Amino acid sequence: MLKALFSSNTRVKLLTTFLLNPDEEYFIRELTRKLNEQINSIRRELDNLKKIGLLKSKTKNRKKFYYTNKEFPIFNELRDMFLKGSGTDDQLIRRISKMGDIDLMVLSGAFVGRESPVDLLLVGDVDKVQLQRNLVEAFKDKKEVKFTAISKKDFLYRLECKDKFVFDMVKNPKNVIAVNRMKKEIEKAEEKAA
Repeated sequence: MLKALFSSNTRVKLLTTFLLNPDEEYFIRELTRKLNEQINSIRRELDNLKKIGLLKSKTKNRKKFYYTNKEFPIFNELRDMFLKGSGTDDQLIRRISKMGDIDLMVLSGAFVGRESPVDLLLVGDVDKVQLQRNLVEAFKDKKEVKFTAISKKDFLYRLECKDKFVFDMVKNPKNVIAVNRMKKEIEKAEEKAA
């Protein structure tokens, strides 16, 4: 399966597009323009990805649209790998990590291509003005990045109260936990909530 996934440059471009935007649907001509690839190459690679089960297709308005099969056995692992390999997020994570004493960093929303109340959850002590500046710089050509920064004490209190927002951020498999120095506390809260 892995050999089939990474054997061509066009396929890697398609994987990047679909895995970083799992809720989007694309038609062939749109992908040829977006990825600057030949239509036959795109068509062949879409068929290959569909055969192994990573993509599905449907017809709307006489156009065939392709979309990500989120039930694919290694979908979350592949998505995490492409997120980490996309570069910008990795550099941004390192930069944010140096802005204070961060116990937990959860990427959601704009970072993982899903709807979420926030794009970034930070737990610990961080300079919010510097953080806002870095986010604006990293995402200057995109929409505003929404973040929540809370203290460790507040986060632990919210865990204890089974706060829906906090639990969704740490439990949702679509989110990426980039920094986690609170693994034991989170596991303990999950056991109590179960």
